[in-house]
Amino acid sequence: MADAQTPTPNPDEPDYRSTVFLPETPFPMRGGLPQKEPLILDQWGDLYGALRKARQSRGAELFVLHDGPPYANGAIHIGHALNKILKDFVVRSQFLLGKDVDYVPGWDCHGLPIEWKIEEQFRAKGRRKDEVSKAEFRAACRDYAAGWIEAQREEFKRLGVLGDWANRYATMDYATEATIVSEFHRFKNSDQLYRGSKPVMWSPVERTALAEAEVEYHPHVSPTVWVKFPVTGATDHHDDDLLAFRHATPSVVIWTTTPWTIPANRAISYGPEIEYGLYEVQALEEGLEFQPWARPGDRLILADKLASDVMSAAKVAKYDRLGSINPSGLECAHPLAPLHPGYGFSVPLLSGDHVTDDAGTGFVHTAPGHGADDYAVWREHGHHEVPETVDADGAYFEHVPLFGGLKVLETEGKKTGKFGPANAAVTEKLIEAGALLARGRLEHSYPHSWRSKAPVIFRNTPQWFVRMDKPLDGDGTLRERALEALDATAFHPEAGRNRIRSMVEGRPDWLISRQRAWGTPLAMFVDKHTGQPLHDPEVDRRIVEAIRAEGADAWFTRPASDFLGVHDPERYEKVEDILDVWFDSGCTHAFTIEGRDDSHWPADLYLEGSDQHRGWFQSSLLEACGTRGRAPYRAVLTHGFTLDENGEKMSKSRGNTVEPQAVIKESGADILRLWAALVDYAEDQRIGKQILQTTVDAYRKLRNTVRYLLGALAGFDEAERLTDLEQFPPLERYILHRLWELDGQVRKAYAEYRFQDVVRGVLEFCSGDLSALYFDIRKDSLYCDRPDAIRRRAARTVMDEVFMRLTAWLAPITPFTMDEAWATRFPDGGSNCLRVLPETPEAWRNDAEAERWAKIEAVLEVVNAELEVMRRDKIIGGSLDAESFVRIGDPGYVAAFEDLDAAEVFRTSGAAVSALPDDQVVLEGRNVQAITRRLEREKCARCWRRMPDFDAETRLCGRCQDAVAHLNGNG
Repeated sequence: MADAQTPTPNPDEPDYRSTVFLPETPFPMRGGLPQKEPLILDQWGDLYGALRKARQSRGAELFVLHDGPPYANGAIHIGHALNKILKDFVVRSQFLLGKDVDYVPGWDCHGLPIEWKIEEQFRAKGRRKDEVSKAEFRAACRDYAAGWIEAQREEFKRLGVLGDWANRYATMDYATEATIVSEFHRFKNSDQLYRGSKPVMWSPVERTALAEAEVEYHPHVSPTVWVKFPVTGATDHHDDDLLAFRHATPSVVIWTTTPWTIPANRAISYGPEIEYGLYEVQALEEGLEFQPWARPGDRLILADKLASDVMSAAKVAKYDRLGSINPSGLECAHPLAPLHPGYGFSVPLLSGDHVTDDAGTGFVHTAPGHGADDYAVWREHGHHEVPETVDADGAYFEHVPLFGGLKVLETEGKKTGKFGPANAAVTEKLIEAGALLARGRLEHSYPHSWRSKAPVIFRNTPQWFVRMDKPLDGDGTLRERALEALDATAFHPEAGRNRIRSMVEGRPDWLISRQRAWGTPLAMFVDKHTGQPLHDPEVDRRIVEAIRAEGADAWFTRPASDFLGVHDPERYEKVEDILDVWFDSGCTHAFTIEGRDDSHWPADLYLEGSDQHRGWFQSSLLEACGTRGRAPYRAVLTHGFTLDENGEKMSKSRGNTVEPQAVIKESGADILRLWAALVDYAEDQRIGKQILQTTVDAYRKLRNTVRYLLGALAGFDEAERLTDLEQFPPLERYILHRLWELDGQVRKAYAEYRFQDVVRGVLEFCSGDLSALYFDIRKDSLYCDRPDAIRRRAARTVMDEVFMRLTAWLAPITPFTMDEAWATRFPDGGSNCLRVLPETPEAWRNDAEAERWAKIEAVLEVVNAELEVMRRDKIIGGSLDAESFVRIGDPGYVAAFEDLDAAEVFRTSGAAVSALPDDQVVLEGRNVQAITRRLEREKCARCWRRMPDFDAETRLCGRCQDAVAHLNGNG
């Protein structure tokens, strides 16, 4: 059948166009989504509430998706959009599968980024932070976060995201803060909490400790120094040669990328399995533009494996190995001792398993206040005093000899976040003391705060920690509980399990305290005499009740006596540190899903980006395992990061960002949602103009398929429906089989969160089975058969079933478009989103028809290729001008055409299929031979087929004569 808009070719012939059933629908070809979607949103109203009510009335199974809170500090970006769209796919698909879904969106509101913004606002008004009361400052932070919650909520809703928006949660809500404090008290009262003075990653720019989850690593160029520590004695037996040469005292050589930590040095660590030697410098390199610091006769103790590298760095041309050295028991002088008596202490050599001979000198300069390994080995050897060298602002304390007040890291002005003069100053003093052997520069990966992007330092400071390895009620340690919980959790993709498991296996104790203003406090009292937290249920209750009524501000504004009751306020320290924001968000399960009648704990699913393996997934895991003994989730789904079209990280400075708001304004939210469904979310995804254009093309295919169905089904009613499968032609039985097959695939894919498999499977069905096969074959019957013809009724019945499933299958992916299509056909049918996926009868399964049509389509490819050649050569105008004679070598392929009209399948006016003679079967397989020729018969004025029963008077074929007579009431 020619295109519906093609005019009758001969104006002298009768005009039968009014008798042809051309598709009719008000559903436009162009979506116009940016204009239509807001109208549909208004029509939905509280669609989420309606869905929950409908499912609960049926006693539906409950599914809980717990929302990981985004941060309330700016407009949403493409990563937010992907995350929330994926969550909406889960919510809508679970509703579609007939479940009741609990999804309460939430926000993370405390923390440094908001503090910075408020500090900037006060500075713009000429007020420093220390001039603003904590109450005023916190109020400004609260207002700022509240404004962005409302802004982001509207942006998420515009994406079509369903949820209990009216009852959203926020970590700064009073009741929420009270629950977080209550959860903190559970750790305090179970003795999992302790205060420790140990090196932690410290951000001088932010003036607070950071947890590993708040640190990211970037390339950084550091100064490197090789430093000599003169040997002064030994506590164990050593070769006489070592100490006998008073004229050439040997030195242990260390190498470090942090010269500023040399003033904090208290020991040198060596590897017990490493082989060391005593080396003597014989000669230096000649022709240098500078004078090396090494001197002939210098005696250096080095790891044998690294000696040549050290000598090369020191510009030593010739050296001798005098013998082996066992570093155990050696004592050294501090390299700065000649310059100041404050460095006159002895520096012992300590055995440490963390020392390797992969790089450096084989010795590790040990500053217990500035490194985790340094601290550990210092304590393991019985030392308890940890020097405090650098203050909270990144400067040496005034008591540090030679360097008091110098900045390690700049925290003010244009150089904020840059390393200060400390490195250079220490290096110069080492040169002055004759202790520097060599220096250089090294580009390496260095820790930075993921918020300020500024470098961090290790700094000894008192902090509060949760123990990872303390036995809990005879039920394992927190680490053991967490690892067991991960083993019991489903991961999508599975690789996420190993990633988070390795992090939990190797993580240190959980650092939960911060030294800032905007957050939930560690609301507790500490005994000044014992240093232990106060355990009193009545005190805890008063604290929680006050915060529930007045918010966390109550802890800072109320006097200690309001909470302590019978306890003497003079004896107790009121802790005013705030909790790590990861502790806040790790508690969300406790105040969002636990204890609600219409939810359950644990959640069925947590869904966030893969970076949350070290963030929210882990803090939630530790919080719940520490208080409840198991994870707060049954399954975890992670997605990758969104990159630009070239696979580069998005950056406003690069100008390669794709803003979701811009995509919605230009193309509509359904395009963004379809993009999210088409990508493999488990990997990093790409987005850009070309990729979005490809998405638009896919959308058009889906939209045009639905549009064709709407047009073809105009006026269809139950009286026309065929119910007896035996009456359906083979082609319809095949399409019903495909519906049965695809329905099972879609259900399984949605249940397993494989949204790409849903949309790609549906797209292939629309392009291959429907557009290229079924619609093309059946349009002749739809347009030209009489209305009561079994073939036409069967086709419209099947198309109705296709429409009912397509609009359901795609409802979670493109809800606006499917709702528009549903409302076009059923104006009074309510929202398409309220539907449950229709059951697909098992009787539709027909493997025989599937096998048959696979063979037919293989033959059809050959016939179509021949017809295309004839069209190209202008032998025919269309396939209805031709007849095809097909001979096939494979009997099974010949049998596939039994009881079929081959001309109908080939879309020609005549066709015959027969077996290829045996003497012409030259290859194994189907051996299809197609011969096409132009038919010279007259063309029917109504259907344009060239049929032998053409009637010259009416200019119609026999089929069309019957149809016209029926329409005129004569048949």
